Amino acid sequence: METYAKVLTIAIPFFIGLIIIEALVSYFRNVKVNTPMDMISSLSSGMTFILKQLLGLSVVIISYKWMYGYLAIFEIRSTVLVYVLAFIGLDFAGYWQHRFNHTFNILWNRHIIHHSSEEFNLSCALRQNISIVFQIYFFLYIPMAIIGIPTEVIAVVAPIQFFAQFWYHTKLIDKLGFLEYVIVTPSHHRVHHAINDVYIDKNFSEIFIVWDKLFGTFQKELKSVPAVYGIKKQANTWNPAIINFQHLWQLAKDAWRTKSFWDKIRIWFMPTGWRPSDVSQKYPISIVTPENQVKYQTHSSPMFLSWIVFQFVLAFFMMYLMMMNISQFDPLIFACGSLFIFISIFSYTSLMDGSSLSLIT
Repeated sequence: METYAKVLTIAIPFFIGLIIIEALVSYFRNVKVNTPMDMISSLSSGMTFILKQLLGLSVVIISYKWMYGYLAIFEIRSTVLVYVLAFIGLDFAGYWQHRFNHTFNILWNRHIIHHSSEEFNLSCALRQNISIVFQIYFFLYIPMAIIGIPTEVIAVVAPIQFFAQFWYHTKLIDKLGFLEYVIVTPSHHRVHHAINDVYIDKNFSEIFIVWDKLFGTFQKELKSVPAVYGIKKQANTWNPAIINFQHLWQLAKDAWRTKSFWDKIRIWFMPTGWRPSDVSQKYPISIVTPENQVKYQTHSSPMFLSWIVFQFVLAFFMMYLMMMNISQFDPLIFACGSLFIFISIFSYTSLMDGSSLSLIT
């Protein structure tokens, strides 16, 4: 994790710099892309994700290193071609992982946080999950293991492929000519984040848009259909921890409430949004459409907002200092510091909601 932390200490200032540039450009072009509360929620979500990654709070069922050791048919040297193959292989796996997350009820909980913002900007790209405990997509990496792409190559390419998905979360870049046929662009990804019927569950690709065109999930952005962002069951909170587990909690409640034993089992594996008929009738959920969406907002006077920003900055710099000096920390001390930051984030984002949970934490 020390190497990962060092990479993040370089990547984070770069991301923040781009977010600031986006904000400045939007100001001078008079195009609204950010709201203070939404941005703080997004950045705070990114912080919780980083802490979770650095703490290693996930279970790897079968590691790539194990698959490579037992499945590799060829032995490939670490040439430029191998890195290119690894990048393509990871992107192919990313497409299917992304698509599966949108397809099944239980898997949607792994991804819902990323779609929860009702804005579309660079900061919302940092809304990443903390709800994933089991790494279940190992089977998508089997082809790379079989052809013998070394573990150390995957370790180098994976974060590059992940970070390369940041830049296209913006409304400020229009269509990019011939690049629209090759890579994922802001136009493509605006479609993916939209809740308009024509855009739902489209454009799952992460870097190369060819996967969507190959597997029938491509949709171009239409001038006649402005994208409306968010999720159909609004989160209605700024607290990233709550957003991460809202859908899972809803599934658990529905499974408990339904009288059908079969529905108690299959609800987890049904298409995203499916609910047992007896539960959906007795406990209806309000579904948002582009026509009736009212964006979530809470009170924020200048003084209140200043206090929230102060709390966020304090938590951020504490996290960043811990990352810079991670090798000097005892694991238990680092875990305690991470827990303190997480509680701080939970507290001030609950305060942003006007929730009494902020008093408890």
